[in-house]
Amino acid sequence: MSQTTRPNKDAYTLILEAIDVGVYKPGDRLVESDLAERFGMSRTPIREALQRLETQSLLARDGRSLIVNSLDHNQMAELYVVRGELEGLAARLAAHHATNEEVRVLQDMVEADKARVDDPSALARSNRRFHKQIHLASHNRYLVQQLDLVHRSMALMATTSIAVEGRGEDTLVEHQAIVDAITARDGDAADAALRAHISTAFVTRLKQENSE
Repeated sequence: MSQTTRPNKDAYTLILEAIDVGVYKPGDRLVESDLAERFGMSRTPIREALQRLETQSLLARDGRSLIVNSLDHNQMAELYVVRGELEGLAARLAAHHATNEEVRVLQDMVEADKARVDDPSALARSNRRFHKQIHLASHNRYLVQQLDLVHRSMALMATTSIAVEGRGEDTLVEHQAIVDAITARDGDAADAALRAHISTAFVTRLKQENSE
């Protein structure tokens, strides 16, 4: 069954979003005809989008098929190092450049997430929106572009660290600390709070990996 698509979203964006929200997980095979039917478009833009995603290493070859790629331990560790650096910078810049309205949105997002604390999937989606809002609040287009690339690669992890028991509550506490620092216009504190948040998420994910 095809789904209604927004006219301003191309095949690349639609497939990327489907990977990001877990419709397609690492190891899943992507078939042109199935994707064309799902998104209600011809196979040509689907084929071009798949080629682009393969070039970006988000998809990998498995014989003649394309599958959603996955990250090994070293790739995951490297990604978290880069993410911590860039996210910390975004928080620092947001503390200096975010408008009062953007700060209010961040505060409202943390408050709204209290109702999602027992729903890991919903909280994971909200978590992505929260981080994206900080990126935008940095008011640095080049940093936002680089963070978009990082977060695309984050989608190649099969599970979210927020699903670990107790991680939802901790995530909200950490998000509040980040927002408090941005609200206080304290760049050093915002940077440190976000780096600590990413570090804790990495430790949680490492524990997940070791328990599997």
